[in-house]
Amino acid sequence: MRPMPPIAVLAGGLATRMQPLTLTIPKSMLEIADAPFIAHQLRLFRREGIERVVLCVGYLGEQVAAFVGDGGGYGLQAAYSHDGDVLLGTGGALRRALPLLGEEFLVTYGDSYLDIPFRPVVDAFHAAGTSGLMTVFHNAGRWDTSNIEFADERIIDYSKEPTRQMSYIDFGLTMLSASALARYAEGEAFDLADVYRQLVREGRMAGLEVDQRFYEIGSRAGMAETEAYIRQPIAMRQVQ
Repeated sequence: MRPMPPIAVLAGGLATRMQPLTLTIPKSMLEIADAPFIAHQLRLFRREGIERVVLCVGYLGEQVAAFVGDGGGYGLQAAYSHDGDVLLGTGGALRRALPLLGEEFLVTYGDSYLDIPFRPVVDAFHAAGTSGLMTVFHNAGRWDTSNIEFADERIIDYSKEPTRQMSYIDFGLTMLSASALARYAEGEAFDLADVYRQLVREGRMAGLEVDQRFYEIGSRAGMAETEAYIRQPIAMRQVQ
């Protein structure tokens, strides 16, 4: 069995939707169920066999580094990629982190709690032979705006401007090869969504449907739902 790849966590944004909570603390350090949110993410990663995490930080990132340290407290190796004085966007931050990630890696967001098995995502990526594989969820507009048209195990369209045919959503866990970012220069600011759209157009992005909903702390309502979910005993967590 292949070892699990590292995972990049995009946690450098300003989190303006969560102000004033995030004026002095980064979103990933907001307290959820008696611990900073990043602690719950790291425990989930370790449960899923992840051994290395690269935290892409920017705004107030020193607080994340001070809390997580080298990751040893969570059974992980943690490394940090800093945006610097100018925020690079999700794509630019990931591009800067490539030397720490290697040839292939998982990607998620610093405000997402994705309680699914990770191994099938990795296996599906290798089976597909594409530059990327995106997990998708049949959202049907329930928890956020659906942004993917998905049929016959294939991503047909991905856009920030949804159409009526879009009933799926980017679940928030993607696997990429470093080559997916080859056209971008280190230090260039860009959105990872633009990379995903280009991969979809070129037929280089596979899709894998998951059946568990996502949880997030990008909004007050999402934060409350995520806290309630994490507080449940693991045996009582149901597919919703």
